[in-house]
Amino acid sequence: MSTEDLERYETEIELQLYKEYKDVAPLFRYVVETERRFYLANEVATEVRTENGRTFFELTLSDAWVWDMYRPARFVQSVRVLSFKDVNIEELPVKEA
Repeated sequence: MSTEDLERYETEIELQLYKEYKDVAPLFRYVVETERRFYLANEVATEVRTENGRTFFELTLSDAWVWDMYRPARFVQSVRVLSFKDVNIEELPVKEA
């Protein structure tokens, strides 16, 4: 497989992932961004922890979707995330029916 083929494949997968994100986003309450991943979730619990002088965030997400083009299954029941960098949690607006 050439470099061009690989780039084309990754671009196609990224586009499919974006389309999936647009389809599933209305099913979730929160958007969570870390330095490594992007998540959608319906429940988010956050704890700031300090261990050995280092501060980090521990997130527990329930009923989540993970933005990762290499995962075969993006819907997960529960995710535990540890991050030593910034974490952004945004509550999505509720769409009225």
